[in-house]
Amino acid sequence: MPLEILYEDNHIIAVNKKASDIVQGDKTGDTPLSEKVKEYIRIKYNKPGNVFVGVVHRIDRPVSGVIIFAKTSKALSRLNEMFKVKTVQKTYWAIVEQKPKNSHNTLIHYLKKNQKQNKSYASEVEKEGYKKSELDYTLLSSSDNYHLLEIKPKTGRHHQIRVQLSEMGNIIKGDLKYGAKRSNKDASICLHAKKIEFMHPIQQKNISIQAPLPIDSLWQFFDKQ
Repeated sequence: MPLEILYEDNHIIAVNKKASDIVQGDKTGDTPLSEKVKEYIRIKYNKPGNVFVGVVHRIDRPVSGVIIFAKTSKALSRLNEMFKVKTVQKTYWAIVEQKPKNSHNTLIHYLKKNQKQNKSYASEVEKEGYKKSELDYTLLSSSDNYHLLEIKPKTGRHHQIRVQLSEMGNIIKGDLKYGAKRSNKDASICLHAKKIEFMHPIQQKNISIQAPLPIDSLWQFFDKQ
């Protein structure tokens, strides 16, 4: 399947990640998105030898949406710093199984990652080894059985949105790891990185990139609301 390029210039490239893609190579041995982007650049610009593509941030494999890569080392180092100091604003959409009690709220938990299980656990109180995790959510729309939330994470913890919504009792559709009753047919979960906003690392202009929703009847229902 060809890459869906959302934005590209001399320094950065943004792609609409499919739910089955991995961002970086892992033990599965599947071709990561970073390598697919390298191949795209190599062919498009007829580049011989090694193509530079820097991984700036990651999205869980079953999650779709916008992800950016650096095409130059200068852009990579500056974007890394921007993510570190939290000047990059990410907006996610999630389809959940239960309607939240409040239409808008801020969630604060303390999370700890279990490396062996590749899963995070939440506490409502501060504990040793747990990291503070914070997000804002807004209820955008509802169908008979599902509800669409917009989420703006304020921290970047492992599986943060997934575990925090689960703790609230609003499990993401298809997310078996965090309590969903059944999986989605394509092994995705209904979490989509909808938008990313940041200052261009070289050109110093505001960039806002949006990713179209997955081609799926439920996502498309909410897209038309």
